[in-house]
Amino acid sequence: MMATAATAPREPGLLKPAVLWLLLLAPLFFGTYGFATWVTAQRADVGSLVFDWERQMPFWAWTIVPYWSIDLLYGFSLLLPNSRQELKRHALRLLTAQVIAVSCFLLWPLRFTFQRPELDGVFGWLFEVLAGFDKPFNQAPSLHIALLVVLWTCYARHTRGAWRWLVHGWFALIGVSVLTTYQHHFVDVPTGALAGWLCVWLWPLERPGMLQGLRPARDPQRWSLAARYAVGALAFAAVAVSLAGAWLWLWWPALALLLVALNYALFDARGFQKDPDGRLSSATRWLLAPYLAAAWGNSRWWTRKHPQPDEVVDNVWLGRIPTPGELRDSPFGAVVDLCAELSVDSRRVAYRCIPVLDLTAPTTAQCREAAEAIESLRAQGPLLVCCALGYSRSATAIAAWLLSTGRAASVDAAIVQIRRARPQIVLQPAHKLALEPLSTASGNRHEH
Repeated sequence: MMATAATAPREPGLLKPAVLWLLLLAPLFFGTYGFATWVTAQRADVGSLVFDWERQMPFWAWTIVPYWSIDLLYGFSLLLPNSRQELKRHALRLLTAQVIAVSCFLLWPLRFTFQRPELDGVFGWLFEVLAGFDKPFNQAPSLHIALLVVLWTCYARHTRGAWRWLVHGWFALIGVSVLTTYQHHFVDVPTGALAGWLCVWLWPLERPGMLQGLRPARDPQRWSLAARYAVGALAFAAVAVSLAGAWLWLWWPALALLLVALNYALFDARGFQKDPDGRLSSATRWLLAPYLAAAWGNSRWWTRKHPQPDEVVDNVWLGRIPTPGELRDSPFGAVVDLCAELSVDSRRVAYRCIPVLDLTAPTTAQCREAAEAIESLRAQGPLLVCCALGYSRSATAIAAWLLSTGRAASVDAAIVQIRRARPQIVLQPAHKLALEPLSTASGNRHEH
């Protein structure tokens, strides 16, 4: 995908909007950053959050060079997008990072506590210039790290080969420099990274922005699940706050569960940002990593006694989501995937994804889409229809296919046929309700 982006034809006339964005973002950056510093400097209750082991952190004066370089990379990044859409989304990522970080600086100010050694020469001059506007406040989340994530994804998208490796190396060095220049304590780094990935997630390049077209869920089941995930997020956050120390890492699963709750309440399956090739976006994989690890473990645990797929009829198989190795060693030439929350390596097979949230029923429209996908991809050879466990969402898809192709005369008959092959399937009334229109349509076709 990145190689394609790097060679995509460039829209004409992008220089002017790029310059306009820079003229907006640069003053905003320095103005809001300076304002947050000024406000915090007036307060007498500003604390710090530092671990004892950080006192062993080395001071490397030369890393002020990569630290400063992010300013140039910030400006030049606006010249890289190939389209107005990409430019706008990249600029919105930069703007959102600023809003998130400055808001946190004002609500939860922290002070950096280490003293730098006296320096002279070029490095000393660079530190002196930096100290002119960058006081020991504005700590967590590190705006430097948040911008690093946004810029890193931009430059990686537009480079290939050796240049991409150079980009990776230099941005990694910038990440290290926030600690070795004595600009930030450790807690600022992971919080800054999460803030950066949140900006990338909010403004994806290949799909509508997450804030566009929001529709609150109408399904009571989705609201019930959203509430459970929200309670889980609050529980993790409460433990992180009360115990502090290493327990602060629990803010990560707290954020992950909060975003999953929002997926159920507002964003639907698109919140997982699963691409047509079966992969979740990088932002989703980073932000939701604790949840995704638990979801993967859950899929393996519940299917541990029956990991293999089962043939339902006519070389259409039902099973759990496969690992890359399982799919590579299988006879399947095609996969229809109903899982929203886990990735599939689809490089060796014909693939179709109709993502549906876990523990919810597909809509009737999704059932029809899945049935059509199954029927069209059967020509590729043995076909696997999967979801996390292979018990509900994927079973509903096969039931839809059985009904739409006349292989089953009713919803109950379709379920009985699938259960003979895979007894573990679980289809609730909501699944049957979504399937009923396909049963009626199938009956009408046969009457005519």
